[in-house]
Amino acid sequence: MQEQHTRDPGAPADPGRRAFLASGAAIAVTGSALIHAGEAWGMEVKNLKPETMQTLIRMARDIYPHDRLSDRYYAVAVKGYDEKAGSDPATKKMIEDGVAALNAAAKKKYGVPYAQVGWEAQRVALLKEQQKTKFFQTVRSNLVVGLYNQKEVWPLFGYEGESASKGCYINRGFNDIAWL
Repeated sequence: MQEQHTRDPGAPADPGRRAFLASGAAIAVTGSALIHAGEAWGMEVKNLKPETMQTLIRMARDIYPHDRLSDRYYAVAVKGYDEKAGSDPATKKMIEDGVAALNAAAKKKYGVPYAQVGWEAQRVALLKEQQKTKFFQTVRSNLVVGLYNQKEVWPLFGYEGESASKGCYINRGFNDIAWL
């Protein structure tokens, strides 16, 4: 006789990536490194606190949320802050102070640092409170380039890259409108 498994009718069939990330199992801080066991990657942090980088990765995901992107793409997008903090004390101070303010706001409202706030909507509300700060504006604007200029990300969005070397878009499906 085959065993039947039932699930709670109120539970979603597949919790999905957001539910997994909200569980807090994403990125661990160990010494001067960040480790993501679920995705099998790590990143050494040299100039900023590892907790700061962990917060920047979570912040990046909340500012530009894409379920199909793993955390490693967000880590690559914010890695430049760690590098720049080594040569520019003003950048280091801005990032560390900005993350400290974000964590203080999260602790005041939810009792935990920003990266540990379980619900995306709560983290987004915290970011909205910070959106006029130089810290937030710097991180948000640099993420556009840091995240979307990664060639490994392009296929995940269906972008094939520049077209000039391939005969331009006009000869590569631009006019393929089968439904008209």
